[in-house]
Amino acid sequence: MKTLKVLFVTPECAPWVKTGGLGEVSADLPKALRALGLDAQVLMPAYASVLLAAGEVMPMAELPAAHGLPAARLLRAHLPSGVPALLIDAPGLYRRDGGPYGDPSGRDHEDNAVRFGLLSHVAARLARADSPLPWQPDVLHCNDWPTALAPAYLAHGPSTEGGPVARAATVMGLHNMAFQGLFPLHLAGQLGLPDHLLHMEGVEFWGQLSFLKAGIQFADHVVTVSPTYAREILSEPLGCGLSGVLGNRREALSGILNGIDTTVWNPATDRHLKQPYDAESLARKADNKRALQQRMGLPEDPDAFVMGMISRLTDQKGVDLVIEALPELLKGRVQVVALGAGTPALETAWREATHVWPEQVAAFVGFDESLAHQIEAGADVFLMPSRFEPCGLNQMYSQRYGTPPIVHATGGLADAVLDAVSEPGQPSVSTGFKMNEPTVAELLRAVGRARDLYADAGSWRAVCLNGMARDVSWQGSAAAYADLYAELVGRRAVAC
Repeated sequence: MKTLKVLFVTPECAPWVKTGGLGEVSADLPKALRALGLDAQVLMPAYASVLLAAGEVMPMAELPAAHGLPAARLLRAHLPSGVPALLIDAPGLYRRDGGPYGDPSGRDHEDNAVRFGLLSHVAARLARADSPLPWQPDVLHCNDWPTALAPAYLAHGPSTEGGPVARAATVMGLHNMAFQGLFPLHLAGQLGLPDHLLHMEGVEFWGQLSFLKAGIQFADHVVTVSPTYAREILSEPLGCGLSGVLGNRREALSGILNGIDTTVWNPATDRHLKQPYDAESLARKADNKRALQQRMGLPEDPDAFVMGMISRLTDQKGVDLVIEALPELLKGRVQVVALGAGTPALETAWREATHVWPEQVAAFVGFDESLAHQIEAGADVFLMPSRFEPCGLNQMYSQRYGTPPIVHATGGLADAVLDAVSEPGQPSVSTGFKMNEPTVAELLRAVGRARDLYADAGSWRAVCLNGMARDVSWQGSAAAYADLYAELVGRRAVAC
């Protein structure tokens, strides 16, 4: 059987560069695909930080300037996992201070259309039979708006006298519809997009050029990071203005729930924990609870109900709901531990809360990897009341650590968490608690259900063990992607 070759194109990839879940997926999914026998390789920009982290690189090809896009070099390196990585070296575009999308102050780079137009253009070039490399993928898997012009380039690419140049099947991965890559329409010519695409049925979106719309329109298949999110984006507001376009591609749209790296997130081997534990030694979780209270300066109370939260501090994540609910949440023997950074107003709100309730609230504004692991292990429940969440990862981390999550039933949160039955002693396969709406009232109701169940040690232990027993690894998700790839490649073979 032929080995399927997959080129996974992304603007970020952990541990080299990461701003969120996409960076984690870009590292973990190709690794899991290779474990299944697929030849998966990553394509990404050679940011200065990436070149520094990658170490030894090998020049692979010179890529000439095209249209208004500059020339670049293609380099080969390997991720720490061993996954091969192709790096696009265009120093004028990628070797800058700041993150992958903006400067150190957080402002978007003014030439992002060109920066990610080049990424898309190179991806399309490598996915055609006239690629400068001997390795040609069977599938080009694009991810989010910075890669989304690639399917348009391929669908409307060059032809020869014998017809269109053979190309890979294309998958457009949607990780968050809220970010679409909108730019002035006049830049289309500089990016090499033909005039006949500059309309509503092409890449135009309310008078602008939409990278994401291009990917949705022209990819062979569109996939989201959870089945529920795939349904949610077919209507507004979660379609973010593109629900009609997605509706037209309904037959080519599906959702596959992300997994997590269960070697990194494993309470039995986690080097960040005071006391590693597993399902057979769940009682050791109490040692981690005490260690978390010590680290965060809270009273060491084994009977306190400790709620943990790790999040970007934005309204999307429902952080404001938790802060507004604090006066009610903190009634009784309750403690809240928070970790994250984001909106200045929410950062200030957490700092103020630690002063108002110093015995019950502790917050670290910023990010600390060891503290993230310690919150997952030391908290009794994990708060994740996001208004929307395409997939989310922390709800899977927390289940793995026997820390039932409290989530709003949206996107991947709805798919990954089985709601608990609050009556003590009832058998259940539940792993957490769901809010029907992202409101303070629903949050308080869900926390109340959790506290009621927590009072029954046997029932609470059952919910914790249910979560720890769930398979949240990438294995099943990667197999679903492999099946999708095989179907698309077979379909293209028949069409050709």
